[in-house]
Amino acid sequence: MTFYDEIGGMDTIAAIVDRFYAGVADDVVLRPMYPEQDLGPAAERFTLFLAQYWGGPTTYSDERGHPRLRMRHAPFAVTPDAAAHWLKHFKDGLESVDLTEAQKDQFWDYVTHAAQFMVNTPEG
Repeated sequence: MTFYDEIGGMDTIAAIVDRFYAGVADDVVLRPMYPEQDLGPAAERFTLFLAQYWGGPTTYSDERGHPRLRMRHAPFAVTPDAAAHWLKHFKDGLESVDLTEAQKDQFWDYVTHAAQFMVNTPEG
């Protein structure tokens, strides 16, 4: 059984991402990094990415190729402050679903490392 299956699959991941983007929608630091007026397509991409990462369907790579996360985020100034905002909204998403503490910790460990990896611009 994959972690994807263990946590409830696509429904759980979609719920986390939906809550995450509800926070991003009104975030003055993060919202400008999303050029699309509608956050729906970004949410769909993120849901598919997380599903694949945790052992679910490979739809993300089938549709978009290799994730190339740093390259895809390179056009945006991802500062430590932006990473902190991103993590705050992701934490809200994790808290909105019914996961065990161990599952939350496993997810959180991944996203905290990923957020730090994406930082490409110092503050100021």
